[in-house]
Amino acid sequence: MNRSRQNDSLSEQRKGPGVENMNLTRRFKGYFLRGLAALLPTILTIWLFVWGYTFIQRNISIHINRGLVFIIARLAYERVDISEKETRAYLLSVKPELSGNEPEIQIHMRRPEIQRRGRMQQIERRLAKTWVDGPGSITGFLVALVGVCAIGALLASYVGKSLWHSVENFIRNVPFVRRVFPYVKQFTDFLLTPDQKRTTLSKVVVVEYPREGIWSLGYVTGAGFANVVNHVRREFLTVFIPTAPNPLTGFVITVPKEQAIELDMTVEEAFRFIITAGVVAPRTEHAAVALSKLKPPKAELPP
Repeated sequence: MNRSRQNDSLSEQRKGPGVENMNLTRRFKGYFLRGLAALLPTILTIWLFVWGYTFIQRNISIHINRGLVFIIARLAYERVDISEKETRAYLLSVKPELSGNEPEIQIHMRRPEIQRRGRMQQIERRLAKTWVDGPGSITGFLVALVGVCAIGALLASYVGKSLWHSVENFIRNVPFVRRVFPYVKQFTDFLLTPDQKRTTLSKVVVVEYPREGIWSLGYVTGAGFANVVNHVRREFLTVFIPTAPNPLTGFVITVPKEQAIELDMTVEEAFRFIITAGVVAPRTEHAAVALSKLKPPKAELPP
């Protein structure tokens, strides 16, 4: 008994404050990582939406707002009063060579064209403070949103489709542009077209690639080469195998149809699976769930 008590006291002495500090550090690290894992998805989602909104505001909405200000200034300039000082300031901004020549300044200030342009500039400055640099800048974003929806509604009709096909055919005939436009259109059609309307990249499969025993995820892009199908007398699939974490690059292979296994997975889910290097997988494709179904039930022991 005395020896055991002596051993306990020695072990307590060996622990000391250093071990307590290590435990405290581990707890702090665990709490921090747990909190970060809980907050990071929300923070990244908010950041992504804010970045998208800022990008649209800086590159699209600001030009729409300036166009609206330009139109309003030309429609409502007659209702704006402009002082002689403001007219003089506008005149000297467009004709600085008149500075110091008071008789010429007075002659030009009486011209209706100078007064009209001065009113336009004045109303543009007033509107820009609110519609371009102020809280009204969101108007351009809303106009762009409504405009895209209106174009989508127009393209749903036969007239709209015919008109848009004419525009696309014109773009395809423009030199240099025709070398880029078809590929950009294919990519955007792939990203934005619903699954049920896709003609390419419509199925997600796995094939044994680059060797037997290694299964790679891919998209079905076609039915193979006609000469190969006629020569071998078998059905083939053309499969695009993307690389992680960039699904826009990869390899194109042709395999027999029976060697490809179709997955219960949409194209978007496959994209997330590849971009996250397999971390985010659909619930229907979790291997743990499938293995649990394959395991035989445990035999019950006789009483």
